[in-house]
Parts: sequence; structure tokens; C-alpha cells
Amino acid sequence: MANIEGQISDKELARSIDHTLLAATATSEQIRKLCDEATEYEFASACVNPRWVSFVAEQLHGCKVAVCSVIGFPLGADLTKIKVAQTQEVLLAGADEVDMVADLAAIIQADERYLTKQLAAVLKMCRSMESGVILKVIIEAAALSKEQKIFACRICQRLGVDFIKTSTGFHPAGGAMVKDVKLMKEIAPGCKIKAAGGIRTAKQALDMLAAGAERVGTSSSVQIIEQFRAGEL
Repeated sequence: MANIEGQISDKELARSIDHTLLAATATSEQIRKLCDEATEYEFASACVNPRWVSFVAEQLHGCKVAVCSVIGFPLGADLTKIKVAQTQEVLLAGADEVDMVADLAAIIQADERYLTKQLAAVLKMCRSMESGVILKVIIEAAALSKEQKIFACRICQRLGVDFIKTSTGFHPAGGAMVKDVKLMKEIAPGCKIKAAGGIRTAKQALDMLAAGAERVGTSSSVQIIEQFRAGEL
């Protein structure tokens, strides 16, 4: 695994981070703080639940930080038409990026037809926007076998989704692991990789990027950048 420590600046690290707040109890003041931090540190995006998308779009209007929201979160078990409708709603509200939880039963059962149809439908909705909305597909890697991860990644690769994301961060099986990032990158070289779930330190973030991730999702973004600046690796 390459060591990128010393080869990346704090600004570059920040631009690889989706600054995230997905707690169901999050208030408008907490979401506003998230946006203020995202603007100050110039994170890649501010990632929130759908009900906050229009609010975040207003807060971030005119700045480089993208608006990101989640679909079928955190279980991924919604019907395809619900995921498509939810995607449409967040796009109309101002989302630039969508993180959708894949149907985990379809992955576990190797139901290629169901998974392909669902991902293609959500991807079509994202591609219908002139701005070219980014789709990240969450596969909950820690809960899957190697064969199941390969199955999901191959479908994502074939369909041409923008990112494959390791985890929601809400599953008891755990979150992002370096070995999963490396596997996902190997199986789906045409897709970018987002590591998320349990990433709380600068070292963890750097390890994920060194393994091949282009994005890191975390609610510890500010702490990570401050640790990096202080050399606490």
C-alpha cells in the first residue's frame, strides 16, 4: 500500500472528505454548523439526510462544497420505485451527489437481475439532470463475504456508477476496511471508491486514500484535518 503521508496537503485531504451528519436527531443548528465547517475547511461535500437537502443547498449556495444526500438509508431495503422517487426529490431540492444503499438481500442472494434493475433505475434518474449528479452505491462491505463484494462491484462496474462506497457506518458488522477498499478498486477499476464508516482519525483517512479511495465519508472531518495539521499521525 502506498504511503501518501507527506504527498498530500491539508487542503487536498479536505477536498477528499464528505463532511457528514446523518443522525436522525440532528437539528437545524447542527446542520448549519456542518455547512459552516464544510465551507471553512473546503470539504468535498456536506452529506445529510433528505429532509435537510434544501436547507443545505441554501447554506452552501455560491461555494464549491457539494450537497450530498442519502437514499434508502441505512438499510437499503426500500422498493426500487421508492428509491427512484426519493432520488428525484433530493435532486430537485438541490443535491449534487447521491449515496444510495444497495439492496443487500439482492447482493447476498446473488440476485443479479434485481440489483441491476434497481441500480440502473437510480443511475438513470441521476443522469437525467443536466448537472450530471454523482451516484455512489453503498454495498455495506463489512457485512458481505468476498464473493458477495465481488458480485456487487462487478455490477456497479458494468453499469458505470460513479462511486462504490464501503459502508453506511450504521451496520453492526462494522465500517470501512483497507482490505475492502483495495478489493473494490481491483474489481471495479472504472469506479471511484468512497470509504466510510468508523473513520475518525487522520491516519485512518490517509490509509483509506493510500489503498485507493478517492473519497472518505466521516463525521470527524474537522478533527481529522486538525490532527493532520498537527502531525498527529
